[in-house]
This record gives sequence, structure tokens and C-alpha cells, in this order.
Amino acid sequence: MGLTDIKSRIAKAAKTAGRDAEDITLIAVSKVQPNARVEAVLQEGHRSFGENRVQEAAGKWPDFRETYGDIDLHLIGPLQSNKARQAFELFDVIHTLDRPKLANTFARLAQETGHCPPLFIQVNTGEEPQKAGIAPTDTDAFVKECQSLDLPIQGLMCIPPIEETPSLHFALLQKLARRNGLSGLSMGMSSDFEQAIAFGATHIRVGSAIFGERVTETP
Repeated sequence: MGLTDIKSRIAKAAKTAGRDAEDITLIAVSKVQPNARVEAVLQEGHRSFGENRVQEAAGKWPDFRETYGDIDLHLIGPLQSNKARQAFELFDVIHTLDRPKLANTFARLAQETGHCPPLFIQVNTGEEPQKAGIAPTDTDAFVKECQSLDLPIQGLMCIPPIEETPSLHFALLQKLARRNGLSGLSMGMSSDFEQAIAFGATHIRVGSAIFGERVTETP
């Protein structure tokens, strides 16, 4: 497959949905990928990437940024509160705001540093006990809480349960975002991003379809 094919599929899905492909950010999920694969995508001109862990990103992206200039780096994995300061320094967008404690930590850091990256609230649309995220029924209240802290909430994010139809979860996230006046929808991965685009996704997270299957170690 690869980057060119994914971009072509995004354009086709956007056209089918009556949308502009330019309004959809393709996040190339580079977690646990060898640096050589990441660099190949950088050399193709792509600049938006997603990482799951602060530590892995910190060991990879400063050097790439020095070589390739501006890179739009997204945190798409769970964040411990004690890593929040480092995440503020490293990432341009954080997609996994999932609890009040983290919201309060972000608010404190924003006051201390004078800036805060755009944030997405992670919603556990499937209400899976093993998965992070705000319950759908608690989302409205949490959005208001975050906004009262002056946090820059850009939108909502979800990861549908593997065994369920993803479009049901995309529709729910779209409904929750609209109800709260949020324009950003971070949803859709390698296997279902075209469905996500049909439901208004503004950010899609694609890894294996661009880089190939993940490996366990990064050289």
C-alpha cells in the first residue's frame, strides 16, 4: 500500500462524502516503527505523525525535526500525569485527554508555560472497562469542565471496539461533538478510515497501511 495510495483513498472518500480532502489531517502512526521507515515517509514530504508514548517520541523526533524542519507531532496514546510537562514540550496536539486529573494538570502547566497544545477529549464510546476515555454520558459535563479551565478543546477522539461496527461509534462521536460545538473528530484507522471520513473525521490515524506491519523494536 503506502502513503500515495492512502492519500488517494482519502481523496476518494472525501469526494463521496461531499467533503474537501484538505480538511482531513492524515496522521501517520509511527509508533514502534524503525526509523528508516519513518524517514522514508518524511522524504515523501509527509509531516504529520502520531506517537503513543512520550519516551519513544522523545528519542526519535528531535533529530528528525532538526533534519526535516517543521513536523506536526500528535500524541495518540495514554498519558500519565507525570509525563504531561514533557508532552507539552514535545507534541503539537494531544488526542488523549481522558480524565479530570489530567485536565487539571494541563491547566496548571498552561498557566506556568503560557501555552497549551490543542486537545482532543478521548471518549470511550464502547464503554470498555479496559480502555481509557470519558463515558459518553459524562462527555458533555467533562467538555464544560475543560472549557472552564480555559483548555483549548479542539474536538473528540475515539477508538471503537474491535468486534463492533465502527460506524456506530463514529456516528456517536459526531453527535457528541456537534452537541458541544466542537469541530474536531479524531477517528478512523487503517481498516476503517473511509467510514470515519463519511462521518466527519477531521483527523485519521493510519499506521500499518502506510509503514507496513509494526515491529517490536526500533533500531
